[in-house]
Amino acid sequence: MSAPVICFGQQPCGIFPRRFLYAKFVTARRLQQQIGGEIVFFYHDSDHDPRETQTTLRHHKTDEPHTLNFAFANKLQRKFSPLFLKRIPADWPAHTARELGAYVSPRALEAFRAVRADNVADFCLEMYRAMGLLEGVRVVRSGDRAVREAACDIAEHFVDVPHQGETVRARLIDGALKLHEGGNSYVTLPAQPFAKAQISPTRDSRLRWMQGVLHCTHYICGAGEQAYLDPADAPEIAFVPRDPIDRSDEAWAEFRA
Repeated sequence: MSAPVICFGQQPCGIFPRRFLYAKFVTARRLQQQIGGEIVFFYHDSDHDPRETQTTLRHHKTDEPHTLNFAFANKLQRKFSPLFLKRIPADWPAHTARELGAYVSPRALEAFRAVRADNVADFCLEMYRAMGLLEGVRVVRSGDRAVREAACDIAEHFVDVPHQGETVRARLIDGALKLHEGGNSYVTLPAQPFAKAQISPTRDSRLRWMQGVLHCTHYICGAGEQAYLDPADAPEIAFVPRDPIDRSDEAWAEFRA
């Protein structure tokens, strides 16, 4: 039998990762101690929702929560570009560092200042690496061209296409490329050819798409995922609920010893 492949997935989910993501790392390491094998972090940096990177921290003195996020190069990019293509303005790191001092430890602030990345997905990943979370973990990115080309074909997907000087993530709906403006409002883009390397999955097709590349044996699933994942899409996987954690949507800003 092949060695276990223990996987969990998540979008870039904060300048410091949200606590539910930290809990997935903890769960995966605990499971690895029990059964051995490899840990794989499926980093879904193709997602485009800027709300994914909102970061809620608590003030050192008052314990009041405060939410911050990246700044983005422009409105179109903020709303529709994939996270690995959302560019960070040059003055954002220094501005944010001045604010962070009241919310994180000196070590965390030093690590933040040391990160060098010009896009949101890379910045988050390098921050998680600096925190020690990625030690011994293989990272597979949904924005990676090689990953996309190796993935299985899926009927429901997004397509990265050029639009008004940016790359946007358009949903393919009834053969048309559309940007969701909210509610029932969509902007239909001009028809254009696209290749497999431009395709990324929707929420409902993500598991099958991911599994075609990773071939995992165990999947750590969060509370939200448990509500929509269909085990029938990958009957060979053992699904493991992540360990519980309080204030799960707030940020984890601690470091591994």
